[in-house]
Amino acid sequence: MKSVPLEHVEWLWDGQTVRVGVHRVGVGPTVLLLPALSSISTRREMRPLQERLAANFTTVAIDWPGFGDEPRPAIRWQPDTYLSFLRHILTKVAPRPFATVAAGHAASYALAVGATVSKSTGPLCLIAPTWRGPLPTMMGGRRKLGELITLVGDLPLLGQLVYRLNVNPPVIRMMARGHVYMDPDWLRSERLAQKTMVVNATGARYASIRFVTGTLDLMRSRSDFLEAADRFNQPIFLLYGEATPRKSKAEMEALALLPNVRSVELTRGKLGIYEEFPDEIAEAVKSFLNEMAGAAD
Repeated sequence: MKSVPLEHVEWLWDGQTVRVGVHRVGVGPTVLLLPALSSISTRREMRPLQERLAANFTTVAIDWPGFGDEPRPAIRWQPDTYLSFLRHILTKVAPRPFATVAAGHAASYALAVGATVSKSTGPLCLIAPTWRGPLPTMMGGRRKLGELITLVGDLPLLGQLVYRLNVNPPVIRMMARGHVYMDPDWLRSERLAQKTMVVNATGARYASIRFVTGTLDLMRSRSDFLEAADRFNQPIFLLYGEATPRKSKAEMEALALLPNVRSVELTRGKLGIYEEFPDEIAEAVKSFLNEMAGAAD
């Protein structure tokens, strides 16, 4: 994998400077790539897709505040943080991109911003989109337990202990096998080492715990999710894998029924389909982007 210069964006939130990494690859119209919000996600998971789009598009992959591989300040991250950050990116870093690709939880934020400010994101390509964190998904909704875990997670010593119990290598591998990758051995060796570095970054627990407990859920129900997509006035392309976990897949299938959404269910893949099967994903995304380029001519 060829080395790409690392850029940084510095952004002020809650009186603190938040620094996130950016990778730009390729030439042509700008496509913004938003990685998932998860304990092990960074902009780097978009790199295989960037390499496959680089001949025709300038791809901009950026970390989310509180995630990524940079040290992270101790901030009580909230959905408003991510809405404000994405608006900043869409005006200062990648203004009015030709299109936006959003994975996982990033989809709900891209939909919300794009539905509010017309043409701010360009057409959307949503890859295995989600709107609900792992704990609310498992428990069928937000519960007081999630709020308690979030409060404990902010405590200096106990919070770090709770976090480490849930992001050690055996747990990461177990979650990856269950929900993220089809191949049970995909996340090993160098890949596992890279993900472990992400969860070990300074201040990682503050956003990670909030994602898991649903504190970062912008939307409270499927109807909120579908309503945002319905208000989005540009094309939406939905990609997901046949092996997507049942509850998450149900949300994607509901999204696919909207009249302004075109969907493709690939014959394999879970929530990390764009990492594990980048060739299939890139082929579908390129076809969509080329169609959008043709329509714009």
